[in-house]
Amino acid sequence: MLLTVAGMIGGGKSSLTKIITEEFKGIGYYEQADSPILQKFYTASPEEQEAKRYPFLLQLEFLNSRFKMIKKCLLEGDNPKVNTLDRSAFEDIYFMSVNHEMGRISDEEAEIYLNLFNNVMEEIKELPKKSPDLLIYLKGSFETFKARIENRGRSFEALDQETEAYFYKLWKGYDNWVYNCYKASPVLTIDIDKYDYVNNEEHRAEVVKLINEKLIELDLV
Repeated sequence: MLLTVAGMIGGGKSSLTKIITEEFKGIGYYEQADSPILQKFYTASPEEQEAKRYPFLLQLEFLNSRFKMIKKCLLEGDNPKVNTLDRSAFEDIYFMSVNHEMGRISDEEAEIYLNLFNNVMEEIKELPKKSPDLLIYLKGSFETFKARIENRGRSFEALDQETEAYFYKLWKGYDNWVYNCYKASPVLTIDIDKYDYVNNEEHRAEVVKLINEKLIELDLV
């Protein structure tokens, strides 16, 4: 079984992936957070961004790491375990499109990225599956995401005016991407304004129950 956790930066995807892995005795695959390009994406000046093409390079790096994760997960995951991805390649398309819309990624770069993404999808067609059985979407207010980003204390994610504007643009379009653009699997929405599954054991148990009920509904367990 293959699950993926989706949602805004700072929403608690890694934490929920860890919880699912623990509760369902599965395997978790986590997004890379120590990338030098990721830090430069946030800290470089607009002039450096333009010259070095960090937004485009970052999307390529994420696609490459995601491809490795998917192959590892699917090749190892031909088992009854619950295999959970902390974000998937499908979601990267949304990030790329937002950066393209903002002018951080050029038309030519967007075309190269989409062609490469399609080639990656073709490459994994022969594996047991290329799409998750369920996407778990972490939905919440922008204020909740801001608080969580600030609480985790990554210096390169400091909420200056430009970074906050970028996060807001991502947040504003996320629901539309999940509910109108994403077609690869069913979706379970978890309201992170309602459930603090990291710090509240009752909330954690309720979220695990919601996931388990959805898996039963989909005849996956």
